Amino acid sequence: MANSGLQLMGFALAFLGWIGIITSTALPQWKTSSYAGENIVTAQSIYEGLWISCVSQSTGQVQCKVYDSMLKLDSTLQATRALMIISILLGTLAILIASAGMKCTTCFGDDKAKKGKVATVGGVMFLISGLAALVATAWYGNNIAKEFYNPFTPTNSRFEFGQALFIGWAAAALSILGGAFLCCSCTKGSRGSYPGQTYPRSQSASSAAKNYV
Repeated sequence: MANSGLQLMGFALAFLGWIGIITSTALPQWKTSSYAGENIVTAQSIYEGLWISCVSQSTGQVQCKVYDSMLKLDSTLQATRALMIISILLGTLAILIASAGMKCTTCFGDDKAKKGKVATVGGVMFLISGLAALVATAWYGNNIAKEFYNPFTPTNSRFEFGQALFIGWAAAALSILGGAFLCCSCTKGSRGSYPGQTYPRSQSASSAAKNYV
């Protein structure tokens, strides 16, 4: 029962992480304009994401524009896009595979060893998905920090971490933690999945025991 609870908790955490990765990828607030320094224009706020850039006026009007050309984008942005998409695809496959290997499902019948292996594969895929998202968000955040502390960057062109970046970090951590729980629960369960087999005593042994009595 303990292994089943750990497995369910791991799957739930990894699933929440997958939802968070999708949310982070879709949100446009990966970096927001910074107000640190002098001569900062506060009448408008600029924030950029992986797919669009938006300008929010002080009046509440928001104008967004989709990036025109993918080839003109920065290499960091292109790599971040690719890693986040790979993370989402791996998470989708991990959900399907891990669901088939869960103890609460009827897939593979009563073959506990096979179910444990399938669930472990799903957990490993969750781990890889979380690592891909973690690398993407950390790389993007490091690029923001470099541009912010670069003395040649204009004050009005400096950005800080956006909400989507923090959501991506939290989602990656949940996915990695959930995948680790899945792998640990299946590893523990597979050790005791084979019932002990009893062998009947031979006739000679039983007769010898009777003569001795």
